[in-house]
Amino acid sequence: MRISKNIKIFINYFLGPLLFVWLSWSIYTQIQRQPNLEDAWHTIRQSVNSPLAWNLVAVILLMIVNWSFEAIKWKISVKDIQQVSFLKALKAVLSGVSFSVSTPNRVGEYLGRVLYMDDGNRLKTISITIVGSISQLIITLLMGAIGLIVLKPAIEAGHIISPMWMKVILYGVIAVLIGLTLFYFKLSWLIKLVDRVPGSKKFVYLVKALEGFGATLLVKLLSLSLLRFIVFIVQYYLLFRLFSVELSWTQCFWSVSVSFLVMAIIPTIAIAELAQRGKVVTTLTGLYSANELGITFATAGIWFINLILPAIIGSLLILSIRKIVANKNEET
Repeated sequence: MRISKNIKIFINYFLGPLLFVWLSWSIYTQIQRQPNLEDAWHTIRQSVNSPLAWNLVAVILLMIVNWSFEAIKWKISVKDIQQVSFLKALKAVLSGVSFSVSTPNRVGEYLGRVLYMDDGNRLKTISITIVGSISQLIITLLMGAIGLIVLKPAIEAGHIISPMWMKVILYGVIAVLIGLTLFYFKLSWLIKLVDRVPGSKKFVYLVKALEGFGATLLVKLLSLSLLRFIVFIVQYYLLFRLFSVELSWTQCFWSVSVSFLVMAIIPTIAIAELAQRGKVVTTLTGLYSANELGITFATAGIWFINLILPAIIGSLLILSIRKIVANKNEET
């Protein structure tokens, strides 16, 4: 599928700059709306000047590790369609983040990634990217379900939710997890199903790319998703320590795991999810720590480092796509 000249012009000279300006303004307004902003900056300055300041450096480095794992996931997923270098995969992932911040549950990441694929491969990549997202969701549901079981006594004692609704949510999550896992390891069913739908012949190629997804590759994607999940938890733990939130590793691991589960269930727009994320994390980690301000700072730090910084980088990378397009035009 060739991209028309008008679309290329739109991407190269309008979309990238517009996305960068809009993202910068959105970040500024989100920060300005935060309560007790002056106190927050004062606390952040104190933390940065403390001996634990290296925790912040470690969290930023882990952000690179986190998105590198995602780039590897995407690289090995698309290899049967197109060979992509790690650097190009990383650029595609970061560009996807810049699109995803303004879409519900970050579905816009597909648009950013396909821009780095060759003509004829772009639409095929969408179904592959969805499979990668499903692998991450399975890990989130699994760890969240275990977290619900572990934290069940504390959640009920804290009157966060009634025992009846606790059972409903837990059984519901387990049911969805089982169904999604069966679907994940039986992608061939989807191809057969689409192939049997009347008039679907011209769309079958969109899912045909999933034929190469054997059990080995699917397990690799799950393993990389688990590594990403652990990186997220470590980042939270480091920032909790930085902002004097006294939590054990176990308490941090399971409370944050359940918060990820909640955020996966609630439809959100990434650029505006800070308040929701802060409320969820504060409620769950508040079972063990009364330092709500520290929890809020840690959550905001994770949001900015893991999402906003990569989105800014991704929006700048989109500006460079005009060079990629120009080089391809010269080759043809």
